Amino acid sequence: MSKLIKSLKKIAPDKEIMEGTFTSKFFKNEYSYKLSVYMENSSLIEYAEKCIEHFNSLSDDMIDEICHGLIESCHLSDVDFELPELENIRDILDYCWFTSLVTIEDDGIYYLVEGEGDWGEEVGFVIHNDNVNYVGYDYFNVV
Repeated sequence: MSKLIKSLKKIAPDKEIMEGTFTSKFFKNEYSYKLSVYMENSSLIEYAEKCIEHFNSLSDDMIDEICHGLIESCHLSDVDFELPELENIRDILDYCWFTSLVTIEDDGIYYLVEGEGDWGEEVGFVIHNDNVNYVGYDYFNVV
């Protein structure tokens, strides 16, 4: 049983994909700090916990890099949305939310985080070890 992952269950009868929930320390969804976590099978629970721990301890520099990418994604959007002037780079987080962390099996730490912005586009970011590999729309195509 996991200490970090709650409500863990198999989500597809013909596949081993597992889903659970965890509490994010920084990034929120629309209503709270509870996000979903996905892994390919139950043998990856410990790996998913390592990814969650990493996610919950991202450095300030990495969080700022993610926020810069989110702002850029908003400005690149074709949707008619005007981002107000932000006093602080992290204020972009008032205009987007995150729903899930998807683990990607690797020798190190590798995961993507899915979300959406008020500008009507899905956005996400990819973390590999201690690097922000990508922030933007096509985050699934990066892995």
